[in-house]
Amino acid sequence: MYTREILPPRASPVEDGIPVIGTWNRAFLNVDLLEIRKPYNYLPRWARDYRIKEWEYFNVQDDRFLLSIIFCNAKYFRAALVQLYDRIKNERYAFKTAKPGNGWKLPQSLCNSSVDSQSPEGFLPARKVSDFHFHIHSWLDADTVKLDMSIEASRRRPSFTAHLAYKTNDITPIAVSLMMGGRQHDQRIMYAYKTPAPVSGKMVFAGKQFIFNQENCSGFFCDYKGFFPYRMQTTICSATGFFNENERFGFHIAENQTRGTNRNNENALWVNGQLTLLPPVLITMPGGLDSQWVIQDVEGMVDLTFTPISYNKNGIEWIIINAEVNTPVGYFNGMLVTSEGRKMQIKNLLGLGEKIYLRA
Repeated sequence: MYTREILPPRASPVEDGIPVIGTWNRAFLNVDLLEIRKPYNYLPRWARDYRIKEWEYFNVQDDRFLLSIIFCNAKYFRAALVQLYDRIKNERYAFKTAKPGNGWKLPQSLCNSSVDSQSPEGFLPARKVSDFHFHIHSWLDADTVKLDMSIEASRRRPSFTAHLAYKTNDITPIAVSLMMGGRQHDQRIMYAYKTPAPVSGKMVFAGKQFIFNQENCSGFFCDYKGFFPYRMQTTICSATGFFNENERFGFHIAENQTRGTNRNNENALWVNGQLTLLPPVLITMPGGLDSQWVIQDVEGMVDLTFTPISYNKNGIEWIIINAEVNTPVGYFNGMLVTSEGRKMQIKNLLGLGEKIYLRA
């Protein structure tokens, strides 16, 4: 059975200018990667800041809807991707916005902080995206994360509004600091914080209001920062649901460019708020992106397939920037094993795949 050490809580993943690599079950008080002494030997501080990419991810699932939202600050540009899938109607709604400039600066602390679409944009004057507005309040000190978002109607899409509250009490999260550099002396890392949570709130879509009740609605909140490679690649699989009708569970699994993944990685499974640390996985697509994905480890704890049923492909190309974000909705089947050795058979569980490429 795979295991790895959970380290005692600490204030930051950086100590005296040196990154600390490991896995924790509590959020850091502050994550400032510019405190690392020399992540690059030849870049000044302002240029190092532009090498840090950061994003937050929200996911909501109930008996009918799957809603996923990504807010990204890639420093050269910022972007938001929204996808809503209605399993009853088998319909998908998607929205994308991308603007140049270093805006939407995501907080270094999740204890009690906020960010919105009118955040300062570095050297550019502050302005808001006219058809898209959001406000995030991360308040882990009160076991709450809240998101308010609105998208104005256009000729091609209806209006969309969401008010979501994630209740994170009685759940053990995961926080990781992982080495990104290609050589042993490199000091470049990525950080991730992930927690599933019951979700309550409402959304208004195409003039109709839908209520999310935390009794049957779950979701993920994830926070990322990192000195990612110039050509960044990552593949993610995630889903939440109920097992045997009364056990709330979820998993969030990634294959990325970090080193030493057997000792530390970002893969995790939760059952009724209890955390199981999962081993590194290999995610393959023998028939291509639009065919079945295979997600497996070598420890026998992860053996899943993901079959896409609805596709959402987004691309951005600006001079030296190239981004491709594919987020298909589909069904997971297979098996996951908890840290106690319990085998959980996964059958037709609706979830999300993400395959991300960023050159910036």
